[in-house]
Amino acid sequence: MNTALSQASLKQIDAAEPQRSTWLSANAGSGKTRVLTNRVARLLLEGTDPQNILCLTYTKAAASEMQNRLFSRLGSWAMMEKGDLSRELHDLGVPHGPDPAFLAQARRLFAQAIETPGGLRIQTIHSFCASLLRRFPREAMVTPGFTELDDRSAAQLRERVADDMAGGEDRALLFDMIKVLGGNDFEKFTAEIVSKKALFEKEHSQNETKALFGLKPEDTLESILSEVFIGGEAEVLEELARLLMLGEDNKNDQLAALKLASLERLDASVLPVLEGVFLNGSGAKFPFSVKVGKFPTKKSLEQIPELEALLPQLEALMLRVEAARPKRIALAAARDAATLNAFARAFLARYRSAKDARGWLDFDDLINKTKTLLTDPQVAQWVLYRLDGGIDHILVDEAQDTSPEQWAVIEQLAQEITSGQGARENRQRTIFAVGDKKQSIYSFQGADATEFERMRDTFEKNLSHHQTQLHRASLDFSFRSSPAILELVDQVFSLHAEAGFRHEEHIPFHADMPGRVDIWEPIAEADKTQDREWYDPVDIVSPGDPMVQLAEQIAAQIKAMINAETLIPTKKEGGTWQARPVHEGDFLILLQRRKDLFHEIIRACKKENLEIAGADRLRINEELAVKDLTALLNFLETPEDDLSLAAVLRSPLFGWSEQALYSLCAHRGHAYLWTALRNTRDEHPETLAILDDLRSQADFLRPFELIDRMLTRHGGRKRILARLGHEAEEAVDAFLGQALAYERSAVPSLTGFLSWLASDDPEVKRQVESAGKRIRVMTVHGAKGLEAPIVIMPETMNRKPPQMGQVLARENGAFYAAARDARPPALAQAHDAALAKLTEERLRLLYVSMTRAEKWLIIAAAGKTDPDKSWYHDISEAAGQLGCETVVEHGHGFRRIERGDWRALQAQEDTPDQTLDVSLEPHLRTHATVPERPA
Repeated sequence: MNTALSQASLKQIDAAEPQRSTWLSANAGSGKTRVLTNRVARLLLEGTDPQNILCLTYTKAAASEMQNRLFSRLGSWAMMEKGDLSRELHDLGVPHGPDPAFLAQARRLFAQAIETPGGLRIQTIHSFCASLLRRFPREAMVTPGFTELDDRSAAQLRERVADDMAGGEDRALLFDMIKVLGGNDFEKFTAEIVSKKALFEKEHSQNETKALFGLKPEDTLESILSEVFIGGEAEVLEELARLLMLGEDNKNDQLAALKLASLERLDASVLPVLEGVFLNGSGAKFPFSVKVGKFPTKKSLEQIPELEALLPQLEALMLRVEAARPKRIALAAARDAATLNAFARAFLARYRSAKDARGWLDFDDLINKTKTLLTDPQVAQWVLYRLDGGIDHILVDEAQDTSPEQWAVIEQLAQEITSGQGARENRQRTIFAVGDKKQSIYSFQGADATEFERMRDTFEKNLSHHQTQLHRASLDFSFRSSPAILELVDQVFSLHAEAGFRHEEHIPFHADMPGRVDIWEPIAEADKTQDREWYDPVDIVSPGDPMVQLAEQIAAQIKAMINAETLIPTKKEGGTWQARPVHEGDFLILLQRRKDLFHEIIRACKKENLEIAGADRLRINEELAVKDLTALLNFLETPEDDLSLAAVLRSPLFGWSEQALYSLCAHRGHAYLWTALRNTRDEHPETLAILDDLRSQADFLRPFELIDRMLTRHGGRKRILARLGHEAEEAVDAFLGQALAYERSAVPSLTGFLSWLASDDPEVKRQVESAGKRIRVMTVHGAKGLEAPIVIMPETMNRKPPQMGQVLARENGAFYAAARDARPPALAQAHDAALAKLTEERLRLLYVSMTRAEKWLIIAAAGKTDPDKSWYHDISEAAGQLGCETVVEHGHGFRRIERGDWRALQAQEDTPDQTLDVSLEPHLRTHATVPERPA
């Protein structure tokens, strides 16, 4: 056992010690899931009943992965020989010797876990809260048979609530809010209100809101107008406009004159116009300062001597307008905040009532109602007493992504543990949390990176009186990535402590693993002046677009590497790394968004005939197979719909040729297409037989049954897959799932289903984590927890600051996010603070992206790569500090970082085929490096 192995193993054994409470900070690839699994296994070996262990994870996939690993380990123990089992328990850190009784107990754990009522409690916190509320519905005041609300149903319910408000007593609040919102997306706005409903719990008076913006109770729009217009201003402005129009070749002053001449009366609408004329813009050296000496311009003063007489009164007015602007925008912000809060409280009250009437709870409700249940003085002690009889050990996975509300639930669950008292005395009881602040990337779901350290300090304080206090530990060894990648990661984030990177060092477990980082030259921006054909759709990406070029370059490189049988190492034997040729399953392509580049990469890979898993999320209504099935349903509902029938006939469902369809349409005169088709029954008997059968059943079958009849009885599924490939099957199944979802919320009818389907664009998450030997294209968020031998990051160019919502959080309330030029200091401070948090999270997103790579990391970009705006610049700067090598291969230049003797891999002859089944669990895969990239 080498030193690195000893240190890494001892750290994991120490972290998994079951008899003490531990707070574990773990780097990417350091084996967090393994430690969690080891700790649960050791708790079971210590005699803990499986039902007394509660493990809370962040996602269902993580819960399933951990449960599978645990059952795999316990199952293997049941069948192991005595010597092998003794060695495995020793490696696990179990202090017992090869006691036959103890080994027998270890072998029984699998059966014990399987037979535990309800199974091992390894679940998401939302799932746990749902089970708790169902156990105590009366105490929690929820409907016993409540239904968990999905995103689509929630969006439709919000829309229905807004419609009800428009026709109810709250219509004025809705219309006022719409005026403030302007052209912003109303559906996203209401979703944001619901997700931040805690901000609207406390009602604030008008004076309290004014005070937040530095205003006094007596500050009103009328008082501001009285400060600006003290008398005689109407005559001055009228004369000024008349005189400025007399000037020649002075467009700016003449434009100002037109604006002034349009003013009919001196009311609230005048101030923004006067500010635009009299004050400098936001881009000036001194933004929104008065233009004294610059307006009117020198040319106008020379051409129009009469202006001199107006200057004293004009400049005094300009100074008053400048002085009034801060108050005006502060008053507008206070008014918008009051409108937001009034609307949000009314909307949330209606939304809550609508959910209660239907027995629905959304994900936030599950957390908040559980929190209320556990803190209600009338029932909390009873609930905790009942729970305390079933929980001795709480384990929290991905603790950095746990929201403050979720931590409040966990803190209440751990109350008896931290107090040292409970329903069962003299039992060792622990809490264990593992996370990595550097990987906190889910703020849009409520996660707060600062909570990880705050809760650590809280539990440390609560356990300070215990004999066994909270143990802090860290995992610094990376079992995933090669030294080349880890050195670059450390260099990139060495100066970003504000985002959670506090000079932690990533120690490679495989210190001699060959590794490589390639930094391709960015593809320059396209010439936007290039001519396009008049008939080209404006939203079609041109072939010369840099996104298209980069996508084609990526696909070509992958194809070339596979054709050249480029080797990557798989395992170490006899002091040297063995290798195997790459295949499509080795590649993971990570992007920040599902935008143009995302889809262009998938298209380019398919064009190269590469095996690719497709997008990680499906927009159901955009899938060709779903469009064909929807066209069929539209025709069955309305036979006179010629376009839908034509689309169905040309689709794989019937397989008509273009010529056959044209022949039918060209000679039908003014008849409907369906009529013309029936008149040619002898020419198309199969088509008519299917359509007649479906039409005869359309009024009697549910939409699901109708779709299934076409797919199964009439062979539609088989024909769709023959034409569109295996990827279409997932879209078809998702469409059937939507039909079933519709039936749960409405009386099933064909008309209702089509209207329901058209009201939204449902999105389905595809399981591409284990895609076999296929290329995976995913967003960084979707790839959390995954890894791949070769990771390509093509979207590293300039990005605008993260898009902010319309609701800004403040202490005990919320602001409405006004435009940049209309933000008073309090609002600007809140906006900047929120933007800084999002910018820090984007750095953490870069960290997660880079640390998915095992052996080879490829960085690419298309467009600008300016400092402080692009990941590409940050990575390039760090690579330069590490001493990257400039390489030209087949006319293509790029920079490269190498660690380890990876060139020796290419010299290996008669390399055995060691291709692994990539569907195996990640911890069973071996690690390797990659050779030189061919052109």
